[in-house]
Amino acid sequence: MEEKRYLTVSALTKYIKYKFDKDAHLKNVLLKGEISNFKHHSRGHFYFTLKDDKSQISAIMFASSSKKVIFTPKDGMSILVEGYITVYEANGGYQIYVNKMSEDGLGDLYLAYEQLKKKLSDEGLFDGMHKQPIPRFPKRIAVLTSPTGAAVRDIINIVNRRFPVSEIIVYPTLVQGPYAKDNIVENIRKVNSDNLSDVIILGRGGGSIEDLWPFNEELVAYEIFKSKVPIISSVGHETDFTISDFVADLRAPTPSGGAELAVPNQDDLFKYLRQMEAQNELSLKRLVKRKNDSLNNILTSYIFRDPLRLTEQKSRKLDHIMEKLDLLHPGNKLKQSTEEVVHKTKLLNNYYQRLLEKKQNNYLLKVNKLELVNPLSIMKKGYSLSKVNGKIIKTVKDVKISDKVDILVNDGIIETTVINVREEE
Repeated sequence: MEEKRYLTVSALTKYIKYKFDKDAHLKNVLLKGEISNFKHHSRGHFYFTLKDDKSQISAIMFASSSKKVIFTPKDGMSILVEGYITVYEANGGYQIYVNKMSEDGLGDLYLAYEQLKKKLSDEGLFDGMHKQPIPRFPKRIAVLTSPTGAAVRDIINIVNRRFPVSEIIVYPTLVQGPYAKDNIVENIRKVNSDNLSDVIILGRGGGSIEDLWPFNEELVAYEIFKSKVPIISSVGHETDFTISDFVADLRAPTPSGGAELAVPNQDDLFKYLRQMEAQNELSLKRLVKRKNDSLNNILTSYIFRDPLRLTEQKSRKLDHIMEKLDLLHPGNKLKQSTEEVVHKTKLLNNYYQRLLEKKQNNYLLKVNKLELVNPLSIMKKGYSLSKVNGKIIKTVKDVKISDKVDILVNDGIIETTVINVREEE
């Protein structure tokens, strides 16, 4: 009986790889498909899955070839590739090593993603004015994710390490598959109705565009927008962007990043408190020193060295006030007013005396002037005044012979008759 020969897994894998490598049909393969689960390695390599509606194949494009690609590959894009098929011995899987890549248009999922993104953006769901602030010190955090995944463990560990006073409430949530979108919407509504949490972390780990698609659903986007509790979207890896990221109040690159954005670091808070304590202590010391210096300045001032000077100054001020009070006393005020009236009366009498004397002098002066021109005064000196018929005779023409003439002298009237009129030349 022939003995059975058992191959090792490695031997079988090598044989299959040999068959693949020798097959001429697999050395230059042209494929058309949609990109999924795309990763751009830091060294320049592309890792992705090429798929259609029935099958998929792993693909790799090394940096030497990827640097020639003139567009940016993204999940959901439909592309054309050229390469060869071989077996990766470490896991026994076959894959295509891509040499060339070109665009074939947009895949269905990518096209749907871009269309919804534009629609919601036009409606204003992404506008910053609608973003709610994340509480700085949340008391309770609602976590919407799978209760068994790595994401929930990362979130819990980071929150407990950074800010253990925050309570975590996990709402078990489907994050993949056809029922995920409805479950996400249901739990967002439940968090709002419970009214227990200050912030929501909505997230899951990385995956293909199909895996992350519930977070690109229009229904989920509108529910995130309506939420009264602020939401941090932390879906996938740093390079993954979902519609939820744009609508949410804050976007985190990963679930771990979402936990870090949700709570402060207690180490930083303790450090800040210690700094504040040191600053307050320093400020207090400076204040005490200023007060001591001020007290020393007061104690060494002339007032404390010679306190009588202070009382002397106050005493002088008091005397001055008493003098003012004496002046304001009713008796003193009456005496002062009486003296003032007497003084003003004297001034008034003197004024009227001088005025009367002045008037008398003026009167006598005018009388003297009148005496000088008074005819009676002139008559006392031997002069006379002649009248005819009551009229003063100024010329010989005023009289005629036989007229009765009255001659006025100083002490009487002489009645005469004109016997002759002689006009001198």
